Amino acid sequence: MLNVNTIKNGLVIDHIKAGSGWRIYQWLGLDKATYSSCLIQNVPSEKSQKKDIIKIDNIMNIDYSVLGFIDPNICVNVIENEKIVRKINMKLPAKVTNVFSCKNPRCITQTEHYAKPTFLLVDRLKGLYRCEYCDTLYVAGNDN
Repeated sequence: MLNVNTIKNGLVIDHIKAGSGWRIYQWLGLDKATYSSCLIQNVPSEKSQKKDIIKIDNIMNIDYSVLGFIDPNICVNVIENEKIVRKINMKLPAKVTNVFSCKNPRCITQTEHYAKPTFLLVDRLKGLYRCEYCDTLYVAGNDN
Protein backbone atom coordinates (compact mmCIF):
# COMPACT_ATOMS: atom_id res chain seq x y z
CA MET A 1 0.00 0.00 0.00
CA LEU A 2 1.28 3.46 -0.94
CA ASN A 3 1.36 5.94 1.91
CA VAL A 4 2.18 9.60 1.29
CA ASN A 5 1.86 11.98 4.25
CA THR A 6 -0.48 14.93 4.10
CA ILE A 7 0.93 18.29 3.14
CA LYS A 8 0.78 21.02 5.76
CA ASN A 9 1.62 23.95 3.48
CA GLY A 10 2.34 23.39 -0.17
CA LEU A 11 0.95 22.45 -3.56
CA VAL A 12 -0.68 19.43 -5.13
CA ILE A 13 -0.55 19.35 -8.91
CA ASP A 14 -3.35 17.03 -9.95
CA HIS A 15 -4.81 15.62 -13.18
CA ILE A 16 -1.47 15.49 -14.98
CA LYS A 17 -1.62 13.37 -18.12
CA ALA A 18 -0.24 9.93 -17.20
CA GLY A 19 3.44 9.76 -18.11
CA SER A 20 3.94 13.56 -18.17
CA GLY A 21 4.58 13.98 -14.45
CA TRP A 22 8.35 13.49 -14.63
CA ARG A 23 8.71 16.27 -17.24
CA ILE A 24 6.82 18.69 -14.98
CA TYR A 25 8.69 17.47 -11.89
CA GLN A 26 12.02 18.29 -13.58
CA TRP A 27 10.77 21.59 -15.06
CA LEU A 28 9.85 22.68 -11.51
CA GLY A 29 13.34 21.69 -10.31
CA LEU A 30 11.89 19.28 -7.77
CA ASP A 31 14.53 16.66 -8.59
CA LYS A 32 17.07 19.06 -7.01
CA ALA A 33 14.88 20.54 -4.24
CA THR A 34 15.84 20.33 -0.57
CA TYR A 35 12.22 20.08 0.66
CA SER A 36 9.90 17.07 0.42
CA SER A 37 8.08 16.36 -2.80
CA CYS A 38 6.79 13.28 -4.54
CA LEU A 39 5.65 12.23 -7.98
CA ILE A 40 2.96 9.60 -8.06
CA GLN A 41 2.46 8.03 -11.46
CA ASN A 42 -0.37 6.08 -13.07
CA VAL A 43 -2.93 6.79 -10.37
CA PRO A 44 -6.42 5.47 -11.26
CA SER A 45 -8.68 8.30 -12.45
CA GLU A 46 -12.39 8.42 -13.27
CA LYS A 47 -11.87 11.11 -15.93
CA SER A 48 -8.89 9.72 -17.81
CA GLN A 49 -8.31 6.16 -16.52
CA LYS A 50 -4.80 7.10 -15.26
CA LYS A 51 -3.09 10.30 -14.16
CA ASP A 52 0.06 11.56 -12.46
CA ILE A 53 0.10 13.69 -9.29
CA ILE A 54 2.87 15.84 -7.81
CA LYS A 55 2.84 16.75 -4.12
CA ILE A 56 5.12 19.55 -2.93
CA ASP A 57 5.60 20.28 0.76
CA ASN A 58 6.46 23.91 0.05
CA ILE A 59 4.74 26.97 -1.38
CA MET A 60 6.63 27.92 -4.53
CA ASN A 61 6.13 30.30 -7.42
CA ILE A 62 5.05 28.58 -10.61
CA ASP A 63 4.59 30.07 -14.05
CA TYR A 64 1.03 28.85 -14.57
CA SER A 65 1.06 29.83 -18.25
CA VAL A 66 3.89 27.35 -18.88
CA LEU A 67 2.13 24.69 -16.81
CA GLY A 68 -1.05 25.31 -18.83
CA PHE A 69 0.92 24.97 -22.05
CA ILE A 70 2.43 21.65 -20.92
CA ASP A 71 -0.97 20.28 -19.88
CA PRO A 72 -4.10 22.48 -19.84
CA ASN A 73 -6.05 19.85 -17.85
CA ILE A 74 -3.90 20.27 -14.74
CA CYS A 75 -5.38 21.58 -11.50
CA VAL A 76 -3.12 23.05 -8.81
CA ASN A 77 -4.39 22.84 -5.24
CA VAL A 78 -2.88 25.30 -2.78
CA ILE A 79 -2.67 23.76 0.69
CA GLU A 80 -2.49 25.73 3.94
CA ASN A 81 -2.78 24.10 7.37
CA GLU A 82 -3.54 20.76 5.65
CA LYS A 83 -6.61 22.19 3.85
CA ILE A 84 -7.17 23.16 0.22
CA VAL A 85 -7.55 26.95 0.24
CA ARG A 86 -7.50 27.50 -3.52
CA LYS A 87 -7.84 25.52 -6.73
CA ILE A 88 -6.21 26.86 -9.86
CA ASN A 89 -7.33 25.32 -13.15
CA MET A 90 -4.90 25.63 -16.02
CA LYS A 91 -5.73 26.82 -19.51
CA LEU A 92 -3.76 27.29 -22.67
CA PRO A 93 -1.99 30.66 -22.55
CA ALA A 94 -2.42 33.09 -25.44
CA LYS A 95 1.36 33.50 -25.71
CA VAL A 96 4.36 31.40 -24.64
CA THR A 97 7.89 32.84 -24.61
CA ASN A 98 11.20 31.10 -23.89
CA VAL A 99 9.62 27.75 -23.02
CA PHE A 100 11.08 25.77 -25.93
CA SER A 101 12.97 26.44 -29.14
CA CYS A 102 11.53 26.66 -32.62
CA LYS A 103 12.37 23.55 -34.64
CA ASN A 104 12.64 25.46 -37.90
CA PRO A 105 16.42 25.75 -38.58
CA ARG A 106 15.76 28.91 -40.63
CA CYS A 107 13.88 30.68 -37.83
CA ILE A 108 15.59 33.85 -36.60
CA THR A 109 15.42 32.52 -33.03
CA GLN A 110 17.97 29.85 -34.01
CA THR A 111 20.68 32.37 -34.89
CA GLU A 112 19.92 35.69 -33.18
CA HIS A 113 20.12 35.80 -29.38
CA TYR A 114 17.85 38.85 -29.10
CA ALA A 115 14.93 36.99 -30.73
CA LYS A 116 13.28 34.93 -27.99
CA PRO A 117 11.23 31.92 -29.13
CA THR A 118 7.64 33.14 -28.90
CA PHE A 119 4.53 31.17 -29.82
CA LEU A 120 0.98 32.48 -30.22
CA LEU A 121 -2.18 30.44 -29.69
CA VAL A 122 -4.08 30.12 -32.98
CA ASP A 123 -6.56 27.32 -32.17
CA ARG A 124 -7.58 26.72 -28.55
CA LEU A 125 -9.55 23.54 -29.30
CA LYS A 126 -6.62 21.87 -31.05
CA GLY A 127 -3.99 23.46 -28.77
CA LEU A 128 -2.27 24.81 -31.85
CA TYR A 129 0.47 27.45 -31.59
CA ARG A 130 2.37 29.38 -34.27
CA CYS A 131 5.93 30.71 -34.05
CA GLU A 132 5.73 34.49 -34.00
CA TYR A 133 8.72 34.77 -36.36
CA CYS A 134 8.47 31.96 -38.92
CA ASP A 135 4.89 30.63 -38.57
CA THR A 136 5.97 27.06 -37.75
CA LEU A 137 3.09 25.26 -36.00
CA TYR A 138 3.23 23.34 -32.69
CA VAL A 139 0.70 21.42 -30.64
CA ALA A 140 0.62 22.15 -26.89
CA GLY A 141 1.42 19.26 -24.59
CA ASN A 142 3.69 17.51 -27.10
CA ASP A 143 7.36 17.19 -26.30
CA ASN A 144 8.39 20.17 -28.35
